[in-house]
Amino acid sequence: MATNSKLSSSYQAVTQDFNQLVKDAQMLFEEATTLTGEKANEAIKRGMELLDVANKKLHEAQNSVIVSAKQASDCTEVYVKENPWRAVGAAAGIGLLIGVMIGRRK
Repeated sequence: MATNSKLSSSYQAVTQDFNQLVKDAQMLFEEATTLTGEKANEAIKRGMELLDVANKKLHEAQNSVIVSAKQASDCTEVYVKENPWRAVGAAAGIGLLIGVMIGRRK
């Protein structure tokens, strides 16, 4: 459970950082449309740098999610190998629950 909350908080932090970087880049590009010459080129360059940082943060978050998913998959695999009948029982229970829920919708 601690891993899920840690992953959730880091995901939220990366999402907030990413959104802020994109907003800053948009603001710089809008500012660049009103500028001319060297100042416009400078604003565009700063905007591109911000977008590069945002892209790197997004890739880092993606890699973090992939690693966490692999860890969860490995843990699940170990559990199922050690407790095959419990896993079958859990799957049957979930299937029954979904069946009951679908049956009530009709």
